Amino acid sequence: MTKNQTPRALAVEALTRVAGGAYSNLQLEQTLESHRLSDVDRRFVTNLVYGTIQHQLTLEYYLSKFIKPQQKVLPWVKMTLMVALYQELYLDRVPKRAIFNEAIQLAKDRGHEGIRRFVTGVLHAIDRQGLPDLAQIKDPIERLSLQYSVPTWLITALQEQVGEDKTMQILATINQPAAQSIRANVAVTTAEAVQAALAAEGYQVTPSQVAANAFRLDDKAANQSALFADGAITIQDESAMLPVEALQLRPGDQVLDACAAPGGKTTQIAAQLDAHSGGKVTALDLHEKKVKLIEANAERLHVTDRVDAVALDARKIDDQFPKKQFDRILVDAPCSGLGLIRRKPEIRYEKTPQDIQQLQRVQLDILNAVSKKLKPNGILVYSTCTILDTENDEVVAQFLATHPEFSPMRVTTAQNIKSDRSTDTLKIYPDDFDSDGFFVSAFRRQK
Repeated sequence: MTKNQTPRALAVEALTRVAGGAYSNLQLEQTLESHRLSDVDRRFVTNLVYGTIQHQLTLEYYLSKFIKPQQKVLPWVKMTLMVALYQELYLDRVPKRAIFNEAIQLAKDRGHEGIRRFVTGVLHAIDRQGLPDLAQIKDPIERLSLQYSVPTWLITALQEQVGEDKTMQILATINQPAAQSIRANVAVTTAEAVQAALAAEGYQVTPSQVAANAFRLDDKAANQSALFADGAITIQDESAMLPVEALQLRPGDQVLDACAAPGGKTTQIAAQLDAHSGGKVTALDLHEKKVKLIEANAERLHVTDRVDAVALDARKIDDQFPKKQFDRILVDAPCSGLGLIRRKPEIRYEKTPQDIQQLQRVQLDILNAVSKKLKPNGILVYSTCTILDTENDEVVAQFLATHPEFSPMRVTTAQNIKSDRSTDTLKIYPDDFDSDGFFVSAFRRQK
């Protein structure tokens, strides 16, 4: 392995690109796929990338005590220091000598003597002086923000929404590694066959407590399985499978997936339809490139005969489809994605309260447009991968207030999760089942 391909060097490169606007999950995938790494090194790079982003506010706060405000630090140099500090604080098994030596060597290899001296000086100053005590921060919201690396506005919003105890439970969960889960493609196999085949390949397989035909996998990446290449499984979070369960699909249904890319829910829908009975899912996305992605996923999962992918803004659906055409409609709406913080940790730093309000308007516009296309007695499911009421309960309330032809339905799932809840809607927080945060609601059209 060359000096520029060590796990730490690759992590710094990936983090620098993420800081420049790349998505962490996509950048990490690209980094891992373009370098030959052992399973141990792949896990180490993944840990460094996600861990550093997850604790970004904390790490930046600590570094600010050792870097003068007027000092201009190149992005990759800052990431080198943050990766080193992350290891020292959060990875018990990594020796301090290895952390310091590799960070200083990376500064030397990639930069010049001045950068090497700067990195060396900061690391040694941290070692001599120690880090400030977060417990000394008087403002409780600021203290929580720096302790869990979550913006203050989001902590305040969660406290107002679910209370202090539940907020603390959520905060304690979101910086933990995301579980790896897959869905068995029942279009071509059974859940039982998938479980047996994965176990034979050496995976630790645990049936999901959240969704049907789903499993959690340990030890190695799911996309390395022969079943993935054959289309017998696909990677999907357990919570993300619930909106399709709420549709209560029938084999011959005409289904609209209004915001479909990359096609995880589209193919989940298609697997339950029967092309010979007329079952079909029409999948919409704004961009032609993403439509191609939906089609590619449908092909890999052997459901192309039940999928029609169309490049179209769902808000402009009147131009393409007649009224009351579909038996079922899924609006898995564009949202802040704050339920995916463990999987896409940079989301927490990118979104603002103003973004949330703008997204609410988009969500309502989509619902208003597609609701006209549902047949009487048909089911409309609205879901998001966020945990904020602004994009969830408030959207549901506004939609029902202006659409008397729709009535709320209690969301049902195959595992009957949260059966004791008092609401028709279903909210999954990251700490509930160690899965992504999700919101699912359902409506039936009366006329």
